[in-house]
Amino acid sequence: MDYKSITENIIDLKNADLALREKLVQSRQLSNGYNEEMKELHNRNAKILSNIVDKIGYPTIDKVGKEANEAAWLVIQHSVGQPEFMKKCAKLLEKAVSENKANPKSLAYLTDRIAVFEGKPQLYGTQFDWDENGNLSPNIFDDLTKVNERRKSIGLNTLEEQTEIMRKQVINENQSPPKDFEKRTQEIEQWRKSVGWTK
Repeated sequence: MDYKSITENIIDLKNADLALREKLVQSRQLSNGYNEEMKELHNRNAKILSNIVDKIGYPTIDKVGKEANEAAWLVIQHSVGQPEFMKKCAKLLEKAVSENKANPKSLAYLTDRIAVFEGKPQLYGTQFDWDENGNLSPNIFDDLTKVNERRKSIGLNTLEEQTEIMRKQVINENQSPPKDFEKRTQEIEQWRKSVGWTK
């Protein structure tokens, strides 16, 4: 198996993703809903990575190295329009983490992201969104004490510290809350149904 070209391919997917994100940050378009160009890129990347996963299994550190392993996770994390692929990868990642072949933090982020899209409370508080007061806040989670215990167990900072970091980041990137919170909430609900996260 030619892991070298697969490794390079996965890293290229991540670089294309980050380059587009930076372009949207610079043009102040990142906060304006799910950008069409970004949606297309995320779906294309997910399709390519899905073929790779079918070929080699989960891109673990021992197969593709640390950088490509993290790049694969980023692509999976951004494959928001592909619920089945994301959930399949979460199972594979869980196995990889149990074998010390992937980072438990990656699994925490992916588990939370799936929970948020399915309308369930997150376990680690890794996913953030704008709240009705125009602040970036963690999506619903089960219990702050438990969340912080889980975060600590995999080497994450407290949720309070992370909230502060995330709020500074959106200011630095000139992101602003949605002008119409209710409308955006409805749009997200419709999108989640349309791609199959909720019924």
